[in-house]
Amino acid sequence: MNRPYYIRIYLIVAAFMLTGSDMSRADWFKQEQAIMGTLIRVELWHMDKHKAERAIQAVMNEMHRIDGLMSPYKEDSTLSHINREAARQAVRIDAELFELISRAQYFSRLTNGAFDISFASIGRHYDYRNKIHPSDEQIRRELRHIDYRHILLDDKVHSIRFAMPGVTIDLGGIAKGHAVDSAIKILKKLHIRHAIVSAGGDSRIIGDKRGRPWMIGIRDPRKARAVKGMIPLVDSALSTSGDYERYFVKDGEHFHHILRPDTGKSARMLRSVTIIGPDATTTDALSTSVFVLGPEKGLELVERLADIEAVLIDHDNRLHYSSGLLSANANKGQKNSP
Repeated sequence: MNRPYYIRIYLIVAAFMLTGSDMSRADWFKQEQAIMGTLIRVELWHMDKHKAERAIQAVMNEMHRIDGLMSPYKEDSTLSHINREAARQAVRIDAELFELISRAQYFSRLTNGAFDISFASIGRHYDYRNKIHPSDEQIRRELRHIDYRHILLDDKVHSIRFAMPGVTIDLGGIAKGHAVDSAIKILKKLHIRHAIVSAGGDSRIIGDKRGRPWMIGIRDPRKARAVKGMIPLVDSALSTSGDYERYFVKDGEHFHHILRPDTGKSARMLRSVTIIGPDATTTDALSTSVFVLGPEKGLELVERLADIEAVLIDHDNRLHYSSGLLSANANKGQKNSP
């Protein structure tokens, strides 16, 4: 059957220059701030400057709130409290964090463990700024702690505990997407009809750009200022995971932050994964998942999922993309919602 589309998506495999000027530039308002360890960007259209500025500030406040709740680097965050206490006792948490961890567990099951927030059990031993990585012996000792099944959730009391000491979790593969979705909810409540919210590689769009789609670039993983293509989007989300985001090169080896849960080492089969879908929580988790799975298994997963498309750049810098990007009327068969 013809696959329903919530937007029309086209892939342009080349650098693309969008011509024409924005309508009513005076009515577009934007702001950027460094929050959650990345650049948060909001751009929206509104007739009232003061209402626009209040809406943008509401988004930034929400980003700070989520950072305070889910940051693994803040000692007073709820996530840090979980990592300190959950191996000793069940820790009760609020509904928002419980639901997000439950969502992460869903993606772990969906991907047979390719997505696993307990990757931090080894991931915490990497220091990308100072070019430090765990030794093979350290990985061997810690690898048993990476297993999403060690994360035990009780939905009756909204509590979490770990099955053994040494388990550590990090929501870096899903928290930014959640933050973007939460910000979009706020903007919709404020009756914003045209906007984009981005947190690093995760973006979500309300409406269009006043009569045109938003043009989102896919960066060339090995050329910082070059793009491999542009994707026009309306009312949708997009997330990109790449081996160029947090990395270092030491003794000729490229160490980056997207770790394989089964090895504790950087995934090697891809350089970049871009996922397009209906919400940023889903696209964020799937971009990490597909990166770990690699081109063949990753695209197999994408083809099974409703309203999900992907652009992959492999180790040789070649593009791979899902069938729905070839034609809006492509027949992909029956798919399941993520």
